[in-house]
Amino acid sequence: MAAWSCLVTGAGGFLGQKIISFLMEEKDLQEIRALDKNFRPDTREEFSKLQTKAKVTVLEGDILDAQCLRRACQGVSVVIHTAALIDVNGINPRQTIMDINLTGTQLLLEACVHASVPIFIYTSTVETALPNNYNEIIHNAQEEENHECISTDPYPHSKKLAEKAVLAANGCTLKNGGTLHTCSLRPMYIYGEGNKFLLPIVMTALRTNGVLRKTGPLSLVNPVYVGNVAWAHILACRGLRDPKKAPNIQGQFYYISDDTPHQSYDDLNYIMCKEWGFCLDPKPTPPLFLLYWLAFLLEAVSFLLRPIYEYRPSFTRHLVVLTNSVYTFSYKKAQRDLGYEPRFSWEEAKQKTTEWIGSLVKLHKGTLKSKAQ
Repeated sequence: MAAWSCLVTGAGGFLGQKIISFLMEEKDLQEIRALDKNFRPDTREEFSKLQTKAKVTVLEGDILDAQCLRRACQGVSVVIHTAALIDVNGINPRQTIMDINLTGTQLLLEACVHASVPIFIYTSTVETALPNNYNEIIHNAQEEENHECISTDPYPHSKKLAEKAVLAANGCTLKNGGTLHTCSLRPMYIYGEGNKFLLPIVMTALRTNGVLRKTGPLSLVNPVYVGNVAWAHILACRGLRDPKKAPNIQGQFYYISDDTPHQSYDDLNYIMCKEWGFCLDPKPTPPLFLLYWLAFLLEAVSFLLRPIYEYRPSFTRHLVVLTNSVYTFSYKKAQRDLGYEPRFSWEEAKQKTTEWIGSLVKLHKGTLKSKAQ
């Protein structure tokens, strides 16, 4: 294969950094462009220390800045688009979430067409295919079953529309007369070192004698390790660059899971934390139907107050379903088309995540000791 270059959006994030670390292993890769709105100083330092034949260019820019995106895409062979505002709690305004996740993706697709970038890989989410109520069970689902979440919550809705835009763009004509080829990856809930959802749970537990708050006691899901999700992106990139494999991948979406045991979110958190003395909150959780209807009432209040006051509910019906339902998905299609096999076993993923949590515990104890002195 000829020399090539790759742009990764959201490069400073949990997943983006892993993708870049794996890209460094790729043959004939001349340049990796790492784009994000803001990079933490430690991330910048890590990128600057990378030992790779490919040049690593760090770019700071807004996903809603069309000119910035056009410059970033100029001369690039592949775009891996992981940048997104992940907000399942509705903390950010709806329009902000829709702008970043949907409009940003549309602008990036336009930039690819203008700069004649032939390959576009999109990081979607399993939330586009979640159950539509907590009584619905999805077990080892495959892509052909066409599960679709109808929630209008801004995060899943924006990601669903953005994925549709990406897949619809497959086959469109580029400025140089070439053709754009796209695909989308739908990872399960991603865990691993640096997970921004587990981090606040751990930090809160450190302030409450190691008691982990419950987030989804009634769920049964198949979480996926961040390293395996990153690996799937690399394989999608290889596949779309391979003339023999590409026709089967173009315009397709893939569920990305691994061999992590099916379990609840709370069990996953506990397994990762128990070595450090953590325990699950023993208090019983309210009945699920009560939580669901309370969420409905909060959403109704938010709707009624909208003309005069921006009230954002503390939780929604979508969040109740997300954290308390049974939904698992198979990676057989990714295995067949992309040659995907998990790069990290469950034991390896568990060990890496547990060690990261241990570093947080030690840092917290060190901080307390310094304050005491």
